[in-house]
Amino acid sequence: MTNNPHAPQGGNDPAGSTQMFRAFVDEGAPQRQAAAPAPSGPRIGVIVGVVAVVLVVAAVAWLALS
Repeated sequence: MTNNPHAPQGGNDPAGSTQMFRAFVDEGAPQRQAAAPAPSGPRIGVIVGVVAVVLVVAAVAWLALS
């Protein structure tokens, strides 16, 4: 094993950053699993908007070509 002068001695982390990081990760895990799926309301609005734009472009093209 190489001798690393920057490694914590005695196996503990003097700054406590490893323990704090593990607590942060463990705290966030249940929240990601319990998240509710996004409502489909905005998705329907986008679909209606795209259909409206296609209809307007088709109407303008039909008027321009006739």
